[in-house]
Amino acid sequence: MKIGSGASAAAAGRSIVHGRYMLLRALDDHRVETLENAALLQVDGRIAQIGSFAEIVGANPGLEVLGGPDALVVPGFVNSHHHVGVTPVQLGSPDLPLELWLTHQIRHKIPDLYLDTLFSAFELVASGVTAVQHLGRMKAAPVGAWPETASAVINAYRDLGMRVSYAFCNRDQHRLVYADDEVFVQSLPVGLQDETRSFLAPTHFRLEDFETEYLLPMMERFGVRNDPLVRLWLAPINLERASDRLLTLTAEWAQRYGMGIHLHLSETAYQKEFSRRRFGKSSVAHLADIGFLGPHLTLGHGTWIDEADLDLIHRHGVCICHNASSNLRLRSGIAPVNAFLERGIPVALGIDEAGLNDDRDMLQEMRLVKHLHCEPGLYRQTVTPAQIFRMATENGARAIGFGDEIGSIAVGKRADLVVLDYRKLAYPYLDEAADPVSALVYRAKSAHVIATMIEGRAVYRDGRFTFVDRDAALAALSADLDRPLRAEEAARAEFSKKILPHIKAFYRDWELPSGEPWYRLNGR
Repeated sequence: MKIGSGASAAAAGRSIVHGRYMLLRALDDHRVETLENAALLQVDGRIAQIGSFAEIVGANPGLEVLGGPDALVVPGFVNSHHHVGVTPVQLGSPDLPLELWLTHQIRHKIPDLYLDTLFSAFELVASGVTAVQHLGRMKAAPVGAWPETASAVINAYRDLGMRVSYAFCNRDQHRLVYADDEVFVQSLPVGLQDETRSFLAPTHFRLEDFETEYLLPMMERFGVRNDPLVRLWLAPINLERASDRLLTLTAEWAQRYGMGIHLHLSETAYQKEFSRRRFGKSSVAHLADIGFLGPHLTLGHGTWIDEADLDLIHRHGVCICHNASSNLRLRSGIAPVNAFLERGIPVALGIDEAGLNDDRDMLQEMRLVKHLHCEPGLYRQTVTPAQIFRMATENGARAIGFGDEIGSIAVGKRADLVVLDYRKLAYPYLDEAADPVSALVYRAKSAHVIATMIEGRAVYRDGRFTFVDRDAALAALSADLDRPLRAEEAARAEFSKKILPHIKAFYRDWELPSGEPWYRLNGR
């Protein structure tokens, strides 16, 4: 399915982007390199010149100019952790702790993947996101069907003109709870055991098939040489559901094919307890023992980790993707971002399933992260606007495999840019002491985004998408979901209702961590 002309056939050509302020890159934790009354020339999707507006226009007369003297121009933002379009709340699942929430989602209707991807991509692009790490949901075997599933997602981004790093999440153990599948099945009432085995059976696959039947065909379709908008990554879903053999194979594939890895890690207190029970050490320490850590790795969440973990993460050059909204909504906790930054660990930002407003708004997520990590007291260091800016741009680009191409405004970089209306952002008054970086982090909203440029093409401008008909896509998605449950969806929904109480009971005697918290936010 394609709705609209699609971006792939549109040439970027040559154009100029002009701003009252142009934020190039973070120089350090407190400063962002800023130009005033600046412009840049993009040629065929790359930044060719940067200078004063008079210089750029004088050397390149007659070209289209995006932005203007009241605009703020920044590098495109990166959402470094994303899964779905229509949100779990929209599909009938309230916010629950992760261990229950995933099973509750079994009862969802399954939307058309192409349309579903467009739905969230519209929201991302409208808030200035130009690149995304899409972590595709786990699917049943056969593995040979997975390339078509993945292609539907990637093609939605390509048609819109958005940059994507795509990873198909997989697992090979502990599919319902953090324990052996058959051991858990045997703990269930006799009448539910066979039904659970039948549910689990299609999730099994031969690990080697992932390389031959999924990875290699996908590289043939979407390898770096085939499409500059696409990167392929790897994503064993998390330590609890991936065996050491799957992790080892994943590391081998990453090295063999030059790919990165995204791994959910230590997201919840129960996952921390799992590692203590299973390995007698932390998740990070176990990954270090099996040689999994390295600069190719991005860890999603990292909420429940300790000082020794931070030392290992820093020593191995690992990046952490902070998912603030998700952690709050699912009661997972607050990741120790201040400690990450003190160690010099690169932190990227992810909106995960959806932000606090049940949408995908990167500007709101940036503001949440700015305020979430402020401990009470006059002398506590807080996250600075420059650090937030770096998380959303340069660090995000690195975290999803585009670090050499995007994340800053520089000659030779890809022209992935956001143009905001600075006059409206500052209206009716903004003191001159408020620098544009602080104004962006504290005040910018999606309504202020004039245009989002990706690969030199204005894919979103003045509230309209250039290459895909948003109204038609959303109408088609609405029609796709406005129906009764299909037979297989109804069966899954009934199974979810039956099994959920037993999953909750499984964790009843798990002792949760009781160590010193990273933040002191209140007291009795």
